Amino acid sequence: MDKLLLDKIMGQVSKPARYMGNEYNMVEKDPDDVNIRFAFAFPDVYEVGMSHLGMKILYHLINERKDTYCERVFAPWVDMEEKMRENNISLFTLETKDPVSKFDFIGFTLQYEMSYTNILNMLDLAGIPLKAEDREEGHPFVIAGGPCAYNAEPLADFVDLVALGEGEELIGELLDLYADWKASGQSRISFLEQAARIPGIYVPRLYDVKYQEDGRILSVKPNTKAAPERITKRIVKDMDKVFYPEKIIVPFMDIVHDRIMLELFRGCTRGCRFCQAGMIYRPIRERNLDRLLELAERLVHSTGYEEMSLSSLSSSDYSQLEELVKQLMERFSHNRVALSLPSLRLDSFAKEFIQEMQKVRKTGLTFAPEAGTQRLRDVINKGVTREDLANTVTDAFRSGWNSIKLYFMIGLPTETEEDLQGIAELAKLVVDSYFQVDREIRQKGLNVTVSTSSFVPKPFTPFQWEPQDPIDLLREKQQYLKNALRSKYIEYNWHDPEVSFLEAVFARGDRRLGNVLLSAWRKGARFDGWAEHFKMDAWMEAFGENNIMPEFYANRKREKDEILPWDHIDAGVSKAFLWKEWQKALKGQTTQDCRVNCTGCGVSRLGEGLC
Repeated sequence: MDKLLLDKIMGQVSKPARYMGNEYNMVEKDPDDVNIRFAFAFPDVYEVGMSHLGMKILYHLINERKDTYCERVFAPWVDMEEKMRENNISLFTLETKDPVSKFDFIGFTLQYEMSYTNILNMLDLAGIPLKAEDREEGHPFVIAGGPCAYNAEPLADFVDLVALGEGEELIGELLDLYADWKASGQSRISFLEQAARIPGIYVPRLYDVKYQEDGRILSVKPNTKAAPERITKRIVKDMDKVFYPEKIIVPFMDIVHDRIMLELFRGCTRGCRFCQAGMIYRPIRERNLDRLLELAERLVHSTGYEEMSLSSLSSSDYSQLEELVKQLMERFSHNRVALSLPSLRLDSFAKEFIQEMQKVRKTGLTFAPEAGTQRLRDVINKGVTREDLANTVTDAFRSGWNSIKLYFMIGLPTETEEDLQGIAELAKLVVDSYFQVDREIRQKGLNVTVSTSSFVPKPFTPFQWEPQDPIDLLREKQQYLKNALRSKYIEYNWHDPEVSFLEAVFARGDRRLGNVLLSAWRKGARFDGWAEHFKMDAWMEAFGENNIMPEFYANRKREKDEILPWDHIDAGVSKAFLWKEWQKALKGQTTQDCRVNCTGCGVSRLGEGLC
């Protein structure tokens, strides 16, 4: 690549640091000294991708191998894409600025369904055939992983391999196989068939899908003996022994989560019925307190960050959280390192944590009641109460906080107007709790932010059979809340229901959506999760051109015996368990935390001693 031309172009675009590389702690190797080159591709802009913990882990893990160089590539923003196409510059990595078409692998992480058009756009910018069937010997293998990989069917035409579950052990096995295959001179399809034998690797082209006349799936079956009937996710059993980076890249520019992320544990035992992550990341596995303190010491020393996020699905459920917070504050308060807990549960958040966390400086407090009434919280198995919220925010206001964020969902199964009104009542409860604190104690300037997202039924959840509310109904509910939340102390934010609709389409979609995705991309769809670039008209035209009714995927109720597009994937939790939980939801019955009493979800099948 012409480095002078690239430097000139970067001077003409916004945020050139997105494309520069050379950050502190970036890994540098000589490409001529390695056998395998791996491009870790995040299908969004740099500041979003560099905030992703999975990228930090796998980037440094892969680079521990002497035979492999892992480099990073992000989706160029629209101004950079325009300059790249004008000047015939191929998509390049940050580390060496080499074209990704030269690499052995391009690994995309699938965090969000609305990033799919960016995947096509990045492949096109790289000069790599979009469809897997069109790639020949010498082309990189395109692999995808992450939470959306549990239903990768809409991307089946475009990816060569899918990694299911946690990647720390799987990626090493895949790279070992690739090194042997590369030396053997065998065919491309031979590598894919061998890779399909690695537990957790799914090769879509090795499976055939048949459909019924009404559009539902008739069968999903392997077309070769090399592929298993079902693909089981991979999990890491021992969190203290598995790799975790002791240094991470420190960007030159602000990113979404610009701080140390200390992963306390994986999995969640609460069983919220709308939450895909809480199901697919089971079972719960904690890191030892001493290991966390060791990692914290090394990361603070190697990065210089002044904020540390205690990261997990429900961080306040960590069994040694109180002692961890106490020791972290003792060790790092003199360094002015602040702590934040990004995912707080109202029923387990103690006043003592608030007081410890504010010793350095206040980081925001965010809570997620999810639903406005106790009835609906029981339906979704969100085991928190109105009293939990009142007590927690009162403690926060007494401890000096004056800004609270509350997250809710609208369109949840069985939702009524009373449930919507309950959201407004809980917001006003927070305001009232503030003014009930003595004026001499509380901080001035109350701000309560209420954010609502639209419910999206996700695979491997008890609500995977449920329809999403139509767009017009979601808009009505948003307008209802706009009126009900009018207060100078309350700010209301909401998600675009059209984006949520498309998210639902692709979350539960099948392979027929591949052509829709391709058509929409050709019509200019990219950065679909960004409001200023979202083109609903282009999407609806793409559905029409391919004779696909998107409502079939988003707004249709599934029956118990229907074959779902992801039924050949084993995420650990059984379909029978999910159906049982759905029936309990309809009755408003809750399910205990499985650390209190085993719920029989099925994940214990994955190995002894996991639960």
